[in-house]
Amino acid sequence: MSAGTYTPRPGAAPLPRMIAAQTALETRMLLRNGEQLLLTVIIPTLLLVLFSAVDIVDTGSGASVDFLAPGVLALAVMSTAFTGQAIATGFERRYGVLKRLGASPLPRWALMTAKTLSVLVTEVLQIVLLTAIAFALGWSPQGNPFTVLLLLVLGTAAFSGLGLLMAGTLKAEATLAAANLVFLLLLVGGGVIVPLDKFPDAVQSVLGLLPISALSEGLRDVLQHGVPLPWTQVAILAVWAVLGLGAAAKFFRWE
Repeated sequence: MSAGTYTPRPGAAPLPRMIAAQTALETRMLLRNGEQLLLTVIIPTLLLVLFSAVDIVDTGSGASVDFLAPGVLALAVMSTAFTGQAIATGFERRYGVLKRLGASPLPRWALMTAKTLSVLVTEVLQIVLLTAIAFALGWSPQGNPFTVLLLLVLGTAAFSGLGLLMAGTLKAEATLAAANLVFLLLLVGGGVIVPLDKFPDAVQSVLGLLPISALSEGLRDVLQHGVPLPWTQVAILAVWAVLGLGAAAKFFRWE
């Protein structure tokens, strides 16, 4: 046995390995959190099943699930990328977790990358589950899957930026209250369950500019009506993504 067999090799792990490890940690923490599971899985699933099975809201012609499934997919993206990420990151900031991680070999941009990847992993699980339930309820989607993917990515970017902006500027308690309030308000007025044309004309024009409305209506245009590419909704989501991520990068405070 040579003398150098067990010689330590101090130094940081390769960056991709650090990002992968942090992504796995962030995902496990998210999935173990009861409140996060309520927001990301249970509430969207209950809404999809309840409103598809019971004729509570007039969703127009066709099966209710064809209208509801795209909206619930949009809600799932918002619950994970915005509400869940804002609350979790806000309390990590409060307890000094972000400050300590910022002093580790993992660069701050890599930490944010890991958080984003964790959101995407969670969204994949959500979409698979909700899609399976929707198919069981008789959903018959149309449209181009690549257009759906584009809308989901833009929606994730928009909501992630807004969630990080909130978590990085407000106190943790204020983030908790504000994120949940915004979630409820957008659930009601974002075209997820209640069609936007049920609101007064003046209100429709404002609600249509919200990221949740753009995502739910865009997914509905593609999956229910077979629209090749809903340019208006894509543009709205792109603007929100640029503004949200830009503001988060500029104003985010690590402590």
